[in-house]
Parts: sequence; C-alpha cells; structure tokens
Amino acid sequence: MATRVLCRRVCSLPGWRRSLTQGQHIHTKTREEISDQEENKNVSDVSSQSGYKLYYNPSSYHVARTSANSPCQMDSSEEEQFFSASFWQQSNHYSVSCSRHLSSSKNTLLDLALNKASETEVPSVSSYNRKPVTPDVKVDTRAFLKCRPEYASLSLDLTQRPQPVEWVELLPLLQKVSVLRGRMKPADVLQFLLELSKLHPDKMPLLQSDQRFVMLLRYSVEHLRLFSELQLLEVLQSFVWLEIPSSHTVLEVYEAELSRRANQLTLHQLLLAADLWRCIRRQVPQFLQRLFESVHLYLGQVGVPELVHLLYIIGEGRHCPKDLIYIIQPLIMRHLAQMHPEEVGVVCLGLFKAQTSLPEGAVSRIVDKAVSVVTEMGDFAMVNVLKYLRFSYLFHRTWLEAMEREVPQRAHRMGVQGLMHVTLTCSALHYRSDSILTSIAERVPSLVPHCRSKDSSKLLWAFATLGFLPAQNQSFYPSLTDALRQRKAEFQQYPEHLLTGLLGLAFVSQFPEDLVTLALSPEFVHLALRNSKLELKKDLFTLDAAVALELPQWKGPRLSGELREEVAEMLWTFAQSDVCLKPEVLEAESALQDLLGGDKFVCKRMIMPHTRSIDLEIHLDPKGQPIPVNLLCPKQNPTMVPSSQSWEKINSGVTITDNLLAQLIKGKNSTELPPATIAASSVGETPCQKLPPDEDGRVFDSVLDFTNDMIETLTKPSRNNRTHRDSVRQDIKNSVKIAVQISNRNHYCIQSQQLLGLHSMKRRHLKIAGYRVVELSHWEWFSMLRKSRAQKLAYLHCKIYDSL
Repeated sequence: MATRVLCRRVCSLPGWRRSLTQGQHIHTKTREEISDQEENKNVSDVSSQSGYKLYYNPSSYHVARTSANSPCQMDSSEEEQFFSASFWQQSNHYSVSCSRHLSSSKNTLLDLALNKASETEVPSVSSYNRKPVTPDVKVDTRAFLKCRPEYASLSLDLTQRPQPVEWVELLPLLQKVSVLRGRMKPADVLQFLLELSKLHPDKMPLLQSDQRFVMLLRYSVEHLRLFSELQLLEVLQSFVWLEIPSSHTVLEVYEAELSRRANQLTLHQLLLAADLWRCIRRQVPQFLQRLFESVHLYLGQVGVPELVHLLYIIGEGRHCPKDLIYIIQPLIMRHLAQMHPEEVGVVCLGLFKAQTSLPEGAVSRIVDKAVSVVTEMGDFAMVNVLKYLRFSYLFHRTWLEAMEREVPQRAHRMGVQGLMHVTLTCSALHYRSDSILTSIAERVPSLVPHCRSKDSSKLLWAFATLGFLPAQNQSFYPSLTDALRQRKAEFQQYPEHLLTGLLGLAFVSQFPEDLVTLALSPEFVHLALRNSKLELKKDLFTLDAAVALELPQWKGPRLSGELREEVAEMLWTFAQSDVCLKPEVLEAESALQDLLGGDKFVCKRMIMPHTRSIDLEIHLDPKGQPIPVNLLCPKQNPTMVPSSQSWEKINSGVTITDNLLAQLIKGKNSTELPPATIAASSVGETPCQKLPPDEDGRVFDSVLDFTNDMIETLTKPSRNNRTHRDSVRQDIKNSVKIAVQISNRNHYCIQSQQLLGLHSMKRRHLKIAGYRVVELSHWEWFSMLRKSRAQKLAYLHCKIYDSL
C-alpha cells in the first residue's frame, strides 16, 4: 500500500506523461558553467570590503552528461552576493512519466517512463553567442579521499568505475526484465541495476531511452520499502553510474525514503548516502537536515575521516545549522593535529562554502596547522585556506609570508580560478606582495581563453585595488580587457562582472571606450538595475563620474541626472549617519574651525561623492587668509546633496552685481521678485522660490524697506567700492581649494603607504578638479587626538600651510 502511495506521488509530478525520444540530445554544460551557476545562487548580502561576496565552486563531483542543466543541482543559500543562475541555458527537466502500453491491468499507475520534459525557458538571443569556457587545469577536488583507507566506507571513488560492458552484452538482461515483469523480487531489481550500471558511458543515453529500463525503474519504486538499508544505498550507487539525471522525479521518492529511514542508518551509512547524492549532483536538503540532526548521537564515533567528510558535505550543501557548528568546532580543534594537508584544505573549504564563522583563535589554529604543512599541500588545498582567510578577514602574517614563497613557485601550473582567488584574498586583506602579483601577472595572459568574465573582472579589480600599475606588466591589463570583450554575452546575465572589471581599470586610469560605452548605455543600465541581485547603482555612479573627470572630451553615454542625484543623496545620507560622526572627523572639523576663525570657513561634505568618502573643505586666498565656504555645506540646506554634475564650478552664493542691485531696488514697486543670477554649484542649480509682495509692496517678509538714503548709498558710484569688489572677486578666483582628508588603515595596503585603488583614484580626481589634498594620516592624527588643543592647532597649521 505504501509503495502505491509513493508511485501515485511520482505520477502526479510535472512531466509525468512526456516521451523520452529526445533524451540523448540534452545540452551539456561545461564544468565551469555549472560551477558558476552554483556559486551565483549563493549570493544575497553583498557587504564585503570590495562590494562583493566572492565564491569559487570547482566541479567537485562526477558529472552526469545528460543532466547538467537540472535546477535541482543548483545550490541556494544565504548570500549575495554577490550572482544568479543563467538565463541563457535551457532548463531541461527529466521526470518519471506514465507509460500505459507497458503496464499490467493491475498496476496501471505504477508504469514509469524516463523522459525529457518539454518545458524549457526561452533563452535570450545573446545566449546563442556564448562561448564555452574550456578548463585550463584539471583539479582533483576529492583528493582528500585518498588520504586514508577509512574514506572507502564513507564515499564513492569516482575513479573506480565498473569495467565497461558493451550494449550487445546487456540486451539479454533487458529482455529478461521484460519477461519477469511483476515477478521480480527486490534482490532481482538490485542485481539488474548493478549489471546495467556497467554499460559503457557512451551508450547510457541509449539505455535511458529503452522502455525495458523504464520498466526496471518502475519496479525499483515498487519495491522501495522492501529494500534493506544496504540495498537502498547500492541502488543509489548504481544511479551514479547510470547517470540518472539529477532532476529525475524518481530521485525525489528515494530522498523521501532515505530521510524516513535516517534514524535506522549508521553514521557511515548516512555520510555515504550524502556523498552519493552529491555524486548524482542533486540537492537534498531534507536528507541533509536529518543527517545534521543525527550527528550528536554519534559523537563517540567521529574521528578525523568522519569529521572531514562531514565538513565536505556541509560545504557542498551550502548550509551549516548553528547548533551543529557548536558541536563541530571542538571536534576540529581536537583532531586538527592529526589532519593531513589536503584534509585541512577540505575543512577550510567546507566552512567557507557554508559561510560559517569560527572564533578568531580557532581560525588562527587552523591556519597555523596549514602553515606547518604548506609545502606538502596541493594547489587546491592551499587556495581553500586562502578563501577561508578572506571570509574570516584574518590577517595571518606567517601564512601570507609563506604565500610569498609558494605562489611564485606554483603560479606557472595553476589555473585561472585558483590564481584569481589568491589575488582576491590579497586584495581583501589589503596585502600587497610584488612577488605574488608579478608571478600571477606573468601567468594570466596565457590563460585568457579559459577566463570566464568573472575571472577577468575579479583579477582586474584585485590587481588595481593593490596598486599594480599597467607599466609593471605591459600585457596584463590589455589581455584581461580583451578577455572581457570575448565574454560580452555573459554580461547579459552577470552585469556586475563588467562593472567590476571597468572599475578596476578606472582605478589605474584605464578606460576602454567600447566597454565603457556598453556599461553606460541606457539598455545596459536598465539591465543592471533590473536583473542583478546586487546593488549596482553605486558602481555605475562611480564609473560615470570617473569618465566625466578623466575623459573631458567624452561624447559617449552618461547616466541620467536623476540617477546621479539619487545615488549621491543615498551616499550622503549614509555618510551623515556613519563617517561624519566618527570622533576623529568631528575633532578635526572642530580644530580647523578654531584655527581658521569659525565654522563658516570649514565645510564637511563629499567633494567627490562617487568615491564614497567625505572631506573637510577649506579655501584660502592668495595671502593664505581663509575664505568662507559655508555656503557649500550640505548642512546649510538639509536637501542639498553633493553631486558630480558640475565639477569645475564652486557655489559662492548670490553674486551682487550692479544689474541685480538695480532690480532689487525696483522690486519695491514690483509685483514679483525679479530673477537673480545664482552661481551654479557642484551640487547643481537649486530652484529659487519667488515670493509675492506683501501689502506694503515689500518682496521680503522680514527685510527692511529701501529708503532713499539707502538707495543713494548703495547706488552711489564709488571707485573704492568697485575696486574692493574687483579685488574680492580676484581673490576668490585665485583662491586655493584644499581638501582635508582624515585617512584610516582601510585606505592603505597593510603596513604600507600604498593607497588602495579607490582612494588612489580619489586623490587623482581631486587634483583634476583643482584641489590640493592635505592628509591627516591615521598614524599621525590618531596620536594627536590624545594631545592638547594647542598642539592639535599647531599640527593642523603646519599641515595646511605647508601644502601651499
């Protein structure tokens, strides 16, 4: 009865009645595409140091050639995020379907057929131009299973495929299936599946389309409750070799049965079942939940192999329950000393993929162990340690110094994805090593044909962030820029990759016009803001402003004024609640006001809002005397937001001209306020309200009337007045604009005075806009905070006037 219920459930699933005639023509994705889709489903929160959370998910499992497009194999988890699944790939769903002509009158609903469902998503036009990425270096992501013989009982060795058998040798077996029909026993079904799993891989599509094989799958479901636990695991193993598509609905029935029996399985059987599901490439959250809930029952049986394999499963499932990590952490610390180098890499990768944090002390101990065995580590394990360091944001000096020795020795044999993650870790930790960067820069140009858009963009971003200049390697930046051009089709799905790469190039003052034109085109901007799960407005804003400043003759597309104002306001609103309130900023602002003679001489604002940081702006006349700048400050008008619309102009308020004065005087008998000429500011033009006159003919509600004496005084020609006015105008024109910056450690490479990419670009842009930069460096200003007011003022006086 229970079997009938399960089979009825199968019959009710989508695609039940489809035919299988096209099963052998399913599109096959490359391993890189599968990896990219898995990692891009893992992104929801994008608050990393560089703006993105980054993932590297190599193809760790046996790939069923006819099932790569199944949505069931795609992981979805917490983050970002930082990238979504492909719109271009057709979604080929396999399912169990009803085949009435094979059924007996007694069990019509149990007749099963394996076929390809016809429901597919319509791919975009650009998908057909998408070139596959060929793998550059093969990586054995399951190498740790060779470390100990104990893993044999916990996992399936994908290198030990059964000896291939030709199709003709299995025809009698299939004929026997059709003869036995309903007289099969569970042991018979298992034996048939095991024998058929020996078929040569090239003939698997032929087997899957054979109705006798479909009948055998029907009988496996019919006997599902009669299989022992061991037989159930053997059936699942046969499915791996039979390359059953991961979206096949019969697998859902098997997952439900294994989940139901979880409390009857041993720890080794639970881990083996989880590994088999991963080999099939099917996500089984229900079963994994039962596995995680059972771990505490077997703590006495958890040795190094069990712990490492559990962490591997956790990582591939992209989830680790909080209560489970409390159990796992002490086990890691207990067994760490006994772990082999590859096992340490698996521990780091599992924690990284599951986005699971450990206390800093625990992470340090893991990396200490990695340092002690780094020379014995494979490249894949070494990269995994770096990825977990990046996730934990831990600066481990000894490990990074070891990387200065190891990476140059290994770079020539490493693949582009591994090199990309080495560089990303260095940039995330703000660690610049010329030996690491140079060795990678020399290797990357030869790997361009193997670069995904993600690899190219992240390499550009990371190298530019660390201040690696184009002159240091003539081919590095051009080759990766060409790689972006070759992967343009991917930008339809991953617009963030184009923006990441272009921002990296902008950091080092490189602007490939064709790609910039694409990125700022209205169509791409609409695509980026509509389709991406990331917040890309700020990136578009930064790129647009960099182009405006560094390419003054640019005739290509620009962002709309509305979007620029929206982003500028968003950035300023955040700055007001964050950096503007930091003690070191408030103290510098107050001290400058005391030094210069009042708050009207100091303006706290975002001079370059696209660089996402604030400055204290002051103006000095040619004699070094301060000029009021309070009209520039956003605090004068809460709705006033710094913008990048007119970089060359500075707001100096209302200019009193002879013509304006005449109009103001005439306004006594006027019906409305005449228009005034207002100097455009860096925030754009602010609309002026026209006030109606009151009953006495006055145009200002609280302003005194113009008497004849006042009019005569104001309008009386005076050479001295005009000379003074001209002098003031000349002083303003010749004034020195100074941007005072309060830097912190996050603006620099660690233990270095090398500015990071964004902040280096900001300095360059301030100079282009006519500013002199005065830096209150964190190593000086933070020490000054503990000193007297007089000492602070003396320090500021020297910093400002030494810059003149």
